[in-house]
Amino acid sequence: MRLIFILLTSFLFNLSSALALPAADPINDVPTAAPFALMMDFETGAVLFSKNGNEPMDPASMAKLMTVAILFEKLKHNELRLDDTFTVTERAWRLSVAGKNESSKMFVSIGSQIRVEDLLRGIIIQSGNDACTVVAEHFAGSEEAFSDLMNAEAKRIGLKNSVFKNASGLPHPDMHVTSHDLALLAAYIIREFPQYYRMFAEREFTWNGIKQSNRNLLLGSYAGADGLKTGHTAASGYGMVASAQHEGRRLILVVNGLANEAQRVAETKRLLDIGFREFRVYALLKPEASVGEVEVWSGEEAKVSLVVQKPVTLLLRRTQRDALKVVLTYDTPVLAPVVKGQVIGKLTITAPGIDSLSATVHAGANVDSGGLMTKMKLGLQELFASEREPTPVSEQLTLPESQSAETTGP
Repeated sequence: MRLIFILLTSFLFNLSSALALPAADPINDVPTAAPFALMMDFETGAVLFSKNGNEPMDPASMAKLMTVAILFEKLKHNELRLDDTFTVTERAWRLSVAGKNESSKMFVSIGSQIRVEDLLRGIIIQSGNDACTVVAEHFAGSEEAFSDLMNAEAKRIGLKNSVFKNASGLPHPDMHVTSHDLALLAAYIIREFPQYYRMFAEREFTWNGIKQSNRNLLLGSYAGADGLKTGHTAASGYGMVASAQHEGRRLILVVNGLANEAQRVAETKRLLDIGFREFRVYALLKPEASVGEVEVWSGEEAKVSLVVQKPVTLLLRRTQRDALKVVLTYDTPVLAPVVKGQVIGKLTITAPGIDSLSATVHAGANVDSGGLMTKMKLGLQELFASEREPTPVSEQLTLPESQSAETTGP
């Protein structure tokens, strides 16, 4: 029975650990004119704030990020080279260039051979719908067939609430994304393809004798901004997936549904300012930090230390940090023998505006079963009970200042 109890307790605490830190639930009290907005901390994946962040919306040209991600993935695995060329078919030209004066394009020519590197710049910098069509036809024969590849890749990356129907983001009744999925996609591109991500920071690109500027007006006007993609259609309004770094921190922001380009730029800058100014990643506990002790029953040592094995970090507003509460729960005594690393209890961390979070607590050392003297000391107690029932304990911790300092992360 004692063994079953220990195994069951260990299983439950390990299950809670899988659901633990670092991501907090969204903070929804940041006002914004954008109908859709979400900001994510790149390092932890925590959502700083969200407004309709999981609601479907039209992606416009922000959908091109998925087309770019597929190209980057093939380059990374040597299935494609930057110098490889794709052919511009007459069909691709007619679909995306001819007669579409308002459509953003790279201005490809029928029958031309275009290097992958140039197509990427045509998509990223010039937002070329024609470049996207060339890519789609090369890999799948049509945009419709290419969208199947996009959706499969989206599923693999972990985008759960988005459906792609073409490579460019042109309006389609069945295509939709969420702000959260676009933020996850941006984080994936930044993390997995650093050697190619630099293209997003380039300010202009010339093709076919036509020079076009990057539509991301944050570049050069907002310190640390280095990507990613704007979007606009009559249905979607003005949107942007943006990323910027400041003092070692990177934030990813998605906005959509704004009224015009000027509002898009102004609101994006304002929200990034709030993100960098108001939110911090707090290192609450370092690995192997002790959070207390627990009594050991029938062991060579009377007590064993309780430690966390992994760093405990949390992204909070500064005002939330002041109201942070950390509660340690465990059952006492623990039956000897105790193995270092054995799950003993858990920390429950709460703050205003977030759901409670959990982190497992482990034995900090081995404790063998006691010898003859220990058994003699316990003999009288064992005359009245064959085992001592564990008692639940819950206590609030005050974290040392040295372990609760802010950190900006890598």
